[in-house]
Amino acid sequence: MHSLTKNAGVSIGFRLLGSGPTHVLLVHGWMVSGAVYDDLAAALDGSGLSLIVPDLRGSGASDRPDSGYSLEEYAADAVAAADAAEARSFIVVGNSMGGQLALGIAATHPGRVRGAFLMSPVPPSGMALPDDARGLFRGSAGNRGMQGTILGLASKQLSDEARERMLDDAGKVAPQAIEQGFDAWTGGGFADKLGAVKAPVLVLATDDPFLPQAFLRQEVVSKVARGALAYLPGPGHYPQTERPRETAAMLIAFAAGLPA
Repeated sequence: MHSLTKNAGVSIGFRLLGSGPTHVLLVHGWMVSGAVYDDLAAALDGSGLSLIVPDLRGSGASDRPDSGYSLEEYAADAVAAADAAEARSFIVVGNSMGGQLALGIAATHPGRVRGAFLMSPVPPSGMALPDDARGLFRGSAGNRGMQGTILGLASKQLSDEARERMLDDAGKVAPQAIEQGFDAWTGGGFADKLGAVKAPVLVLATDDPFLPQAFLRQEVVSKVARGALAYLPGPGHYPQTERPRETAAMLIAFAAGLPA
């Protein structure tokens, strides 16, 4: 089901999937939309979780304004979808930049976030890239070849079919979201607010070439009071698409272990 809500005058599209008393807010990252969670959502069917899947500004069914692609506005887009779904409390899930945003949401809405499940999250402090990688990433808007190179560098077990779906989705992301969004996640944010995170935080590490286990333990897990790390061998940057069933099982187990 597609619905629309507003954040500061910007229409935000979101989907509600599944049913059950536990709400899960799925926050996507850069160069994709909420569609990056389709395989995970299918694997979670029948789990008793109610999924809220927003498209952040510049992607999917949401508006494409000329500006406003900051971490703060992205986080507000996601929370607006949770508000529209009447989710007073929720588990927040994030991948890549979405993990950065999920931690920001946990820090700024500690009374609502029951737990945070972060898959290959960009650290809240940001992440500098070499100049050649920076040029590739920031200049990739609308360029399927460049975006295919990025997916090839980041992923390990992405099927050909999933890769084509992700590239189709990436090609629809607004150029301003690619450029300004890149500046946002590499620059970082929320690092000074992490002391406010009260919920359990599980960081899922993979064989991601950009975000290895030791780096995530130091730059994310150690920064929050109730942080822990789990390791899923095999996939790269997108475990929800590369290994959706295993990722779903880990998310279900994490949700089951949270206090009511």
